Amino acid sequence: MSVLERVETDAIFADIALERELAARRLSARDAALATELAYGTLRWQRYLDWILAPHSRRRLESLDPRVRVILRVTAYQIAFLERVPSFAAVNDAVTLAPRTPGVRAFVNAVLRSFARRDPREREPAPPRDPIDALATRCSFPTWLAERWVGRYGREDAEALMRALNERPPLTLRANTLRITRDALARRLETEEGLAWRPTPLAPEGLVVGPGGAPGEWRAFADGSCAVQDEASMLVARLLAPEPGSTVADVCAAPGTKTTHLAELMGDRGRVLAFDRDPARLTRVREAAARLGITSIDARDGPVEALAPGFCAACDRVLVDAPCSNLGVLRRNPEVKWRRQPSDLLLGSRRQSEILAAAATMVKPGGRLVYATCSLEPEENEAVVRTFLAAHLDFATDPPDTFPLPLDVDGWLRCLPHRHGTDGFAAVRFRRS
Repeated sequence: MSVLERVETDAIFADIALERELAARRLSARDAALATELAYGTLRWQRYLDWILAPHSRRRLESLDPRVRVILRVTAYQIAFLERVPSFAAVNDAVTLAPRTPGVRAFVNAVLRSFARRDPREREPAPPRDPIDALATRCSFPTWLAERWVGRYGREDAEALMRALNERPPLTLRANTLRITRDALARRLETEEGLAWRPTPLAPEGLVVGPGGAPGEWRAFADGSCAVQDEASMLVARLLAPEPGSTVADVCAAPGTKTTHLAELMGDRGRVLAFDRDPARLTRVREAAARLGITSIDARDGPVEALAPGFCAACDRVLVDAPCSNLGVLRRNPEVKWRRQPSDLLLGSRRQSEILAAAATMVKPGGRLVYATCSLEPEENEAVVRTFLAAHLDFATDPPDTFPLPLDVDGWLRCLPHRHGTDGFAAVRFRRS
């Protein structure tokens, strides 16, 4: 409950709040897994839960105290989506956790007992009249986002995308090929941790594993044999295709997942410049490199606009993994969809354009530049690239001849959760003449 309260009232990210809470409480693996499921599941299905709760409450949910609203949502999620805790026990727990303010516990008890008694054949109230609004409510997404995806992909694909983004994401690992092969890592995790596994179909160093506890507790993670990384994210470094002995820059490097992957693809031979404007986040890059045994990373704090002049035309490869709306990774950060507005996309695109323009000055003639986001939105992808190419006539798109995932006709790599089972990513490669 406290995690969701902080997400709602303090606008903290759910993963950070949950990590802190679990560390403080030292729960068993089983209870930690349930707490994680409740937090993320409630956030994913927040709008849907409010819709199916509404007929059982005399008061509008948005008018309630945040703690009471969170209690109602979490308990409704348990009753509607999970089977581990019986409905009567979930309701009793909710009443115990409710504030002692006069009348509040009675209100929580009445709402949730009414909800638990609802007819299983009539689980949903009447939908909104507008078809897009109804779709967004059932899929638990903001209407503005559902509307733009229906317009771009069509109703069927848009619904599939939203439902895919509400799924629990798989735990995907990247084998540290400096130390171990993917097959050897798989055998080790199976032997040491009892983990089931399967290879990722697109990234040759990836494994999907689980269930089986937290990676930080595994010996294979502690000794640097693997990193946690989604398959779509692995493809971004492969699109840049760094070569051993070259000079590469990752200008938005923290927390270092793609940075360390670049170094591994180079055999840890050469130089990987890692920039980030947040010194605290850059510390995570250094820590990741140390754990993985990587020595080629040169981490420097500061924005790329300030650091790029010192490396003018000095890099064979440059990666811009731009800060964005994160609307492609809602499986992992579901709270983001309730915070974003359409205006955020244009504001983000301006910053992305500034970063891309500064990073381009670092590319040698004949060198390559990759622009990537974990967003599916044209304002953050195609619009940024059009602006960049119009102002930089010495750059042109440079799609590879072959790639694990076929690229679009315009040269873009697009990973879509409902089609590829990955996070949502977009990336494009340029070459400087």
